[in-house]
Amino acid sequence: MEIGFSVNETVKQRISVRTYADTPVPQAVREQILQYARGIENPFGADVQVQFIEKETAANGEKLGTYGFIKGARLFMGVTVKDTDKAAESVGYVFEQLVLYMTSLGLGTCWLGGTFNKSAFAEVMCIPEGHLFSILSPVGYPAKQRLTEKVFRTSLKADARKPSDQLFFTDSFKTPLQLQSVGDYAQALENLRLAPSARNIQPWRVVVEKNVFHFFKKGNMQFMQKVDLGIGINHFCLTAHESGLHGKLENRDVSHIALQNDMTYITSWVAEPYV
Repeated sequence: MEIGFSVNETVKQRISVRTYADTPVPQAVREQILQYARGIENPFGADVQVQFIEKETAANGEKLGTYGFIKGARLFMGVTVKDTDKAAESVGYVFEQLVLYMTSLGLGTCWLGGTFNKSAFAEVMCIPEGHLFSILSPVGYPAKQRLTEKVFRTSLKADARKPSDQLFFTDSFKTPLQLQSVGDYAQALENLRLAPSARNIQPWRVVVEKNVFHFFKKGNMQFMQKVDLGIGINHFCLTAHESGLHGKLENRDVSHIALQNDMTYITSWVAEPYV
């Protein structure tokens, strides 16, 4: 797998951009992005497709609104996914990698799950049969943040993250993980911790047993919350790959791990033994 950008640097650079400059994204760059999207490996298996939507050329462009959350955007990317069991996790995994790639190209994006006129955008998209229209994002060159955007980010605590001892554990949920115990995987967990999530709730939890990292979801299992899991797991997997660490995602028996009522098992990363 060729990532195509520095994961550690790009994870730190990426923010949600809500104000865009009046500068079009060149066609060559759009084609480069679509080509990259086709090469993303999705461990969750659901078919995820992306397409550009240009507001000015859409027949009902005047209806393509985002309820004031986004300003100046001329280009959007719509994300559809085959309606299967792991659809949400697939969207999170695939589109977050594409978001990071676009960030590395100097472009801004912003995950939108509901704050846009979904029916109007759906009318101008080519949605494959059996697919869900799940996510929209503006794509463009960032402009100076508006005051209202700064206030909005502050109200969301967009730059705040839970400490690692509230997210990562050893053997059970009773013992916080000592990051030095996992060697080079500490950076993969840190980039998971920095991943974006709806309302910045950081729903992911990880229990480490020897060389196996069990991923759990804390809270409800609505579509967008499962998308968040895919986003976080993408950060973990890309960082592991960039660090030269080898492993794979697979389902494991975690019945021996005592769960709280709001905890759901998702998948496990089985790593080659590390020092």
